[in-house]
Amino acid sequence: MPENDLILAVETSSRTGSAALARGDELLAEKLFTAPLKHSAEIFPTIFTLLSRFELKPDRIEQIYISGGPGSFTGLRIAATLAKTMHLATGVKIVSVDTLDVIAANVISLTEDNGSDEIPKTAGYERVAAIVDAKRGQFFVAVYERGHPDQQRPEDPYKWTKILPDCLMRPEQFIVDFAASDRDIWLLGDGLLYYRKKFQARGIRFFEQNYWSPRASKVYLLGRQMAVRDKFADPLTLIPNYLRGPDAKIKNI
Repeated sequence: MPENDLILAVETSSRTGSAALARGDELLAEKLFTAPLKHSAEIFPTIFTLLSRFELKPDRIEQIYISGGPGSFTGLRIAATLAKTMHLATGVKIVSVDTLDVIAANVISLTEDNGSDEIPKTAGYERVAAIVDAKRGQFFVAVYERGHPDQQRPEDPYKWTKILPDCLMRPEQFIVDFAASDRDIWLLGDGLLYYRKKFQARGIRFFEQNYWSPRASKVYLLGRQMAVRDKFADPLTLIPNYLRGPDAKIKNI
């Protein structure tokens, strides 16, 4: 794989959308959408703004990394459709990254390049949970745990392990499973925006809100690690990880 491929990273799985541009291992720029929930209106202007800043054309993009879910049904479809369209037009390679991993990457190191300057310096947190609203009183949840250095394999570059894969969970069950243990668990994610109080319990703590939203720069960070290992998605079979279907229902007339 060429080391200087032009890469577009897109994050549309949550309320706050963003896009980032990179060349190989270098992140060139990231731009947030100007308002929440404006993904369909702002995705193309944002991409063209980034390209124009470096005097580049869309057909120069060789790879696109997307946030593949779980998350907003509409937002995930926007990113998947964009990626497939670009592949059909120019043969762009696609990487689909787990959205909960993207959120967690705001505060923990999931890659060899840990972005330590952006990770909060809160001392002592060893368990982290990413929380995204799934509606109907449920939340998409994943839990990560810091491994003790003595337990790390020399060939394993990762400092954290995902101990609870992406799942649907109610706050009451999360509290039963993870609160009031011998170690606190730290929460982040847009699912806390309106429902933080539902997760309040002894042993549960919260990162500052500026760490809650997924970012295109983190999509790039995780996607790049997959790309260098040739973990590209099949454009013909690519579908977002919804975990369940949309809330929309057909009305009887």
